[in-house]
Amino acid sequence: MKYSYDLHIHSCLSPCGSDDSLPSNIVGMAALKGLDIIAVTDHNSCGNSRAVDKLGNEYGVLTVPGMELTTAEEVHVVCLFHNIESAEEFSEYVHSKLLPIENNEAAFGKQQFADEDDNIIKTEPLLLINATEIPFDGVYDIVKTYSGIMIPAHIDKSSTSVLSNMGFIPPDSKFSTAEIKHIGYKERLIGENPYLNDCNIITNSDAHYLEDINEPINFLELREKSIDCLLDTFNKKYIKGR
Repeated sequence: MKYSYDLHIHSCLSPCGSDDSLPSNIVGMAALKGLDIIAVTDHNSCGNSRAVDKLGNEYGVLTVPGMELTTAEEVHVVCLFHNIESAEEFSEYVHSKLLPIENNEAAFGKQQFADEDDNIIKTEPLLLINATEIPFDGVYDIVKTYSGIMIPAHIDKSSTSVLSNMGFIPPDSKFSTAEIKHIGYKERLIGENPYLNDCNIITNSDAHYLEDINEPINFLELREKSIDCLLDTFNKKYIKGR
């Protein structure tokens, strides 16, 4: 069956995210728009994933625990996980690899943890949009140990992408899915980067505001509406003609 998705959404925990992007507002907006599957992927943290998961069950939206990791090269990578527990363990690991720079709310914005009732529980003192000490070539194996997968984010962007920051896709890469912000660039990117030829290509909103969450315009063909099925599909190389 086909399911609509948006797997790159920021909440109020990301300093660049809107303060209105609270868990219930995100899941409610996704349900209102008719999305089947979403992932909240805050910068270097899965701190609001548990609240989002509880609300997803109420609204009938499948919510995938996730994060937008920033590597040592300042490359953004969407990381998705099979369960909340693994996501939270990975989040703790990433926090230990953050540069010890405090957030300046006036300059960068608030970093707010919220519960399923949209109560602000606490704020994150370290600046989450910083690079971590995790190198791009180590992400696949590290995320795998936490029952997750890596998806290089918005690879067509002129900054914070593997192509913009590293200049190429490392030939020993292991990822099987990549994200393109503007799907119209797909054929050109594949032509210039043969590694992508056998990858699943997806596109997400990278929404920092509620109104930017995608309409149900992008679809995935899945055997069933489940996190396991979704991530298993993303973790397999695309085979032309299958």
